[in-house]
Amino acid sequence: MNGQKTANRRTLLASALCGAVLTSWGLPALAQNQFPSKTMSFVVPYPAGGANDMLGRLIGQKMAETLNGTAMVDNKPGAAAMLGASAVARAPADGHTLLIGGLATHAASPNMLKADYDPLKDFESVGMIGSAPIIAITFNESPYKTLKDVVDAARKDPKGVMYGSSGNGSPLHLAGELFTSQNKIDMTHVPYKGGNAHIMDLIGGRVPVIFDTATNCVPLLKSGKVRALAVGAPARLADFPNIPTFAEAGYPQFDFSAWYAVFAPAKTPKDVVTKLSSALSTALKNPDVVAKLAGVGVTPANGDAATLAKFLPGEHERIGRLIRTANIKPD
Repeated sequence: MNGQKTANRRTLLASALCGAVLTSWGLPALAQNQFPSKTMSFVVPYPAGGANDMLGRLIGQKMAETLNGTAMVDNKPGAAAMLGASAVARAPADGHTLLIGGLATHAASPNMLKADYDPLKDFESVGMIGSAPIIAITFNESPYKTLKDVVDAARKDPKGVMYGSSGNGSPLHLAGELFTSQNKIDMTHVPYKGGNAHIMDLIGGRVPVIFDTATNCVPLLKSGKVRALAVGAPARLADFPNIPTFAEAGYPQFDFSAWYAVFAPAKTPKDVVTKLSSALSTALKNPDVVAKLAGVGVTPANGDAATLAKFLPGEHERIGRLIRTANIKPD
């Protein structure tokens, strides 16, 4: 009898030990499937209050809602948007730290400055948020009524016509260099140190032209503070049917847009990237998101990871070639 009790105790002990081992193996696997398991941080490599910050808060909130999680925005401006990008590249590859990146972080800045990350190797593509066309704007009392007026004035007085930007290598500067090179004209580039100083000088008539992103100038156009000459989109914008496209204005070769995307650190598990990409795609179909993006001139993308991954190498090379050809140097 005692022998049988001893055997039973041994059987129970073995079962308990086996259960403990199975539980210790199973819990991590279960935890890996519970994503997100903590607050998701969306790093915006620009100061709070701008268009990129708005995109980070809007997309971050909607993605987190889809994933039944929570989100916060972490503004990390500096080094031509590379400070925030570098922070995400070094973050744990668990999908909880994401970058609201784009043209600056993955094409312009790494081609112009020494980056401590590789834009093509140190990130996983989650998906494209959307793109915003370049709009050529002038001040309300400007003598330039059309884009052709600007080109004619530049040909008549090389270097005499200025265009402003938010800094060397910014999308505004790159768009200006592309336009001047395509049309074989010479305009004087006036770089500003970020912020809205270039816009204030345009409104005041001290700088006559800016090749601005729609995300920045659409609110200015709606409030009547500036006047548009042409929009770099395939068709006229619905909110501004009277603004001709660059093609309609006589410059069909001009093709330049700012773009925005979500990135995760390299080696983030594929299943997590898939969940993030699916959440982004869902967010971009949300009527509230669509309306808010349209309000700043952004055309939503599909949020597909593979599409973004395929797009990046060509864009990196295209922008790098423009920077080298125009001999653009950092501020």
